Amino acid sequence: MVAFHFPPCRGGSGLQRTLAFCRYLPRYGWQPTVLTAEPLAYPERGPDQVDDIPSGLPVRRAFAVDASRHLAVRGRYPRWLSLPDRWVSWFIAALPAGLQLIRRHRPDVLWSTYPIGTAHLIGHALHRLTGIPWVADFRDPMTEVDPATGRPFGDPTVFRVRGWVERLATQHSARMVFVTRGALSMYRERYRALDERKWALIPNGYDEASFAAAGGRLAPDETSSRPTGDRLTLVHSGTLYPTPDRDPRAFFSALSQLLQNRAIRPGELRVVLRATGHDDYYRHLIAEAGIGELVVLAPAIGYREALREMLEADGLLIFQGQDSNPAIPAKLYEYLRARRPIFAMVDPAGDTADILRQLNVGAMAPLVSSEQIGETLTRFLNEIRRGTARVLDLVEAQRFSREATTSALAGLLDSVWAEAVRDLGRTEHVKT
Repeated sequence: MVAFHFPPCRGGSGLQRTLAFCRYLPRYGWQPTVLTAEPLAYPERGPDQVDDIPSGLPVRRAFAVDASRHLAVRGRYPRWLSLPDRWVSWFIAALPAGLQLIRRHRPDVLWSTYPIGTAHLIGHALHRLTGIPWVADFRDPMTEVDPATGRPFGDPTVFRVRGWVERLATQHSARMVFVTRGALSMYRERYRALDERKWALIPNGYDEASFAAAGGRLAPDETSSRPTGDRLTLVHSGTLYPTPDRDPRAFFSALSQLLQNRAIRPGELRVVLRATGHDDYYRHLIAEAGIGELVVLAPAIGYREALREMLEADGLLIFQGQDSNPAIPAKLYEYLRARRPIFAMVDPAGDTADILRQLNVGAMAPLVSSEQIGETLTRFLNEIRRGTARVLDLVEAQRFSREATTSALAGLLDSVWAEAVRDLGRTEHVKT
């Protein structure tokens, strides 16, 4: 398993996906081995999940640096050091390290996971050098085009390089795995000539063991919220990128207007933005909107502490604009398991809105409309106070567990392995 995000990395939701697969795959007859990066490469590190790495799991950490932090001179560094991402240096050490792992463990399938594109470059290279079938996991779309203009989102050079990596996956991987139906449909349309067997859907999820360690509040059969006190607390947990599809300015404007109209008072509401990764930028916007009495920029904490904060909040926040319609934030599944009311500022045509409608939970308003956010937020807070905001019961929530998604991955690996055995004429083998 080629995965950049792995403990002691902190702040990347993707490490929970890889970590859970490593924990649960042995139950289905698969023994993982992990090729990851040296901790030096991670922007944030912490020991809180190191003990979650399964005992006896082989983990090889290959040298890597972050070009923006380690190779920049006065904030500048050669452009090629950031293509397809700032950790392309990982490839140089990971390739020989991966070959050593392959000689030692003789794996039957290679698996790499994006959004660190270098992971797919490593997976592709190891596949080409060894002939071992390769599964490419896309936690996010690698390239996206604005449907209105047909132009690529983001930097054109980065788009071209990532498009090249994407095409390597379409040409050489045994399977391409996506986490949402919207992303899968987009890629099916983009590469219509590919065999239908190439495509697979394995959603993100939550880890029940982590929630058990964090503690819980609602009984299994409770399906409505209840306030924790006179002052309601809303939490957004994790990175909040200052980009159009995560922009909280309309939310800030709505809070400012509600405060001016006395629809809410400082002692009645507290909004916690936990570990945004861009506090300096948001501190200015919060001061400009005059909502410093309501909004708190809180530092990063350990993963289980973050889960406990979700469990103890009165409501949980999602920020996602139209540009990210094919994606579902990984934190949404943790929000669903936390079983607290969800206020989602999302495009109604997106996958996140669709899953909330299907489950009949959450209040929704478009990310870009301060007026609709204000109106919907007022109703949402009143529902929490009355105890009528619906949440999932425990049985409903458990369908999104990581153990369930690992079962799907094991089935996919079984099929890839069986195809390789058939193609090579092998009759007896042990899966790894």
